[in-house]
Amino acid sequence: MTVPDKLHYTREHEWVAIDGATASVGITDHAQSALGDVVYVSAPAAGSKVTAGEPCGEVESTKSVSDIYSPVDGEVAEVNPEIEDNPGLVNTDPYGAGWLFKVTLPQPDGNLPGLLSAAEYEELISDEA
Repeated sequence: MTVPDKLHYTREHEWVAIDGATASVGITDHAQSALGDVVYVSAPAAGSKVTAGEPCGEVESTKSVSDIYSPVDGEVAEVNPEIEDNPGLVNTDPYGAGWLFKVTLPQPDGNLPGLLSAAEYEELISDEA
């Protein structure tokens, strides 16, 4: 699966899509592939504050448990309701139906320090291979 150009990425393999004051967050195809079958997702609760670069949840797979790091600062506006009943969406559609949570940003379309472009992320994962 190719890395979508319209997204930004973390070195910890999360993606973020910015739409005005809302940031949708998920894990990358590379991350879900490395994890294996996702069996449980613990996302931050709606209303909680998240800080860029800090752990805010976990993804549990048949192989391991991995932290979810928030790519942005803000308040969690929504958690994907489908993930609780069907965590496998993270495997089958990591950039679509497998999104994890949405964050309300303190500044719409604000500065996104430390995030990687699609090309930079592609380079990161090719270096890891």
